[in-house]
Amino acid sequence: MYFAALLARTEDGWEASDTELLDNVETLSDLADLAREAAAEDDTVLVLIEQEDAWFGVVRIDGEEDPRIYVSDAAAAARSSYGEILLTDELLGREPDDDPDLDALDLDGTEDGEDDDEDDDVTAEAVGSGEAVPHGPVGDVQVLDDLGVSVKELKALSEDALTAIAEALGASEVLETVR
Repeated sequence: MYFAALLARTEDGWEASDTELLDNVETLSDLADLAREAAAEDDTVLVLIEQEDAWFGVVRIDGEEDPRIYVSDAAAAARSSYGEILLTDELLGREPDDDPDLDALDLDGTEDGEDDDEDDDVTAEAVGSGEAVPHGPVGDVQVLDDLGVSVKELKALSEDALTAIAEALGASEVLETVR
C-alpha cells in the first residue's frame, strides 16, 4: 500500500493534498511539474511518498530548481513503480550510459549453453552494471535540514516516517487531512 501527498508551503503555513501518482506521473519531470502546479509562486513543495514502512521518499521542489530527492532504502524502492520514478541514474551515481550496450556483447554462439568463461565474465559485467542498487538511503540527506529535520533525524526515520516529518515541519494536521 502506498501513500503520496504534496505539501506546499504558503504564507499561512503548509497546505496538503493527496495525489494519485500513477494516473499523472511517469517520470521525475512529471512529478516536478505536478508539484510546481501546487505551489503558490515559487514556494517550496514537498512530495512525500511511502510504501508500508518499507521505504519512504521525499522530493523537494523549490521554484524552477532541479528536484532534490531522498530515498530511505533504494533497494526496496527499486522494486516499486513509485520508487523507479525517484531512483534516477544521477541519484544512484550512475552515468546514463551505464545500461548494457547490446552491440558490446560478444554473441559468438556461446549463449546457446556452451561454456566459455571469458565471455561469461564480459556478459555478466555488462548486464550487471544496470542492476546495482544500494541497500539503504540515497540522495540529498540535507533535503529537509533547513525546514527542521536534521540529517541525523532523517536517517533515523523508519516506521511512520512521513508523520514524523510532518510533525517536524508543523504540518501534521494538514497531512492527516489527506491520509
